[in-house]
Amino acid sequence: MKKEQELLSRLLHWGEANSEVRAMILTSSRSNPYVKKDIFSDYDVELYVKNLTPFLDSDQWLKSFGDMITCVPLKPSVNQNRITRLVLYEDGTKIDFQLFTVKSLIALVQKPQLPPEYDNGYQILLDKDQLTQKLKTPTYSAFLTQKPTEEEYLELINDFWWDTTYVAKGLWRDELYFAKFMLDFVIRFHYLQKMVEWYIGVQYDWKVNPNKHGRWFKRYLDEETWIELESTFVGSNIEDNWTALFGMADLFTKLSAKVGQSLGYTYPSKVEEKIREYLLQVRRLDRC
Repeated sequence: MKKEQELLSRLLHWGEANSEVRAMILTSSRSNPYVKKDIFSDYDVELYVKNLTPFLDSDQWLKSFGDMITCVPLKPSVNQNRITRLVLYEDGTKIDFQLFTVKSLIALVQKPQLPPEYDNGYQILLDKDQLTQKLKTPTYSAFLTQKPTEEEYLELINDFWWDTTYVAKGLWRDELYFAKFMLDFVIRFHYLQKMVEWYIGVQYDWKVNPNKHGRWFKRYLDEETWIELESTFVGSNIEDNWTALFGMADLFTKLSAKVGQSLGYTYPSKVEEKIREYLLQVRRLDRC
């Protein structure tokens, strides 16, 4: 994979030589000094151009940065006043290009607040017309975990326990695919993930970003809690999934109680007690 400075130099050289390109800004992890970067970190590059049309007609310009494997979407088109070209190169480099007109940059500078993707960090690579001089300084706080309201807290808990009943019915019916969908997608990524984020927020005084889809959970969770979370991942065996369901429930309860205690919210224990009783009844129920 290309070294960062080598690639940025190539981008800058290309942008300087292309009269359509007026500004180039690097965003996301590569521009955030508080984020640990590695060889797989993407390059998120925003291009501000005079006219989008030349970039609709051909993708030939993408080859200036290496031999391409593929690009998403397959063909360029204007969507929400921008063109998206996400490119994977043969040397492993991945560049996510977003193309806008210069008018979009002018509007961005005039906004009272930076949009989240800029507040999370940016680096001006090229500005031919000095359009970015008044661009506000990032606070690096856009994606910090926010404290839930009491209503949000209670709603999440209620939804979690409600959907555990679908897992139980799916496992009893030997409908593994549906049960796994409910357990490992709906419950894990809609409810448990959010509660883990809130728990990390409590532990770090709401000053960290665990990243999307739990990417950095292992970094921020204590070893015991991480092991508990890790143990909820199982294979296709029905009994193993019953164990995972109750393991997930135990972990969710533990984290919910600590979050609630920190925020002064009362955990709805009666709902949990009734649903747990239901889950146990289903597990013990003989199949016809």
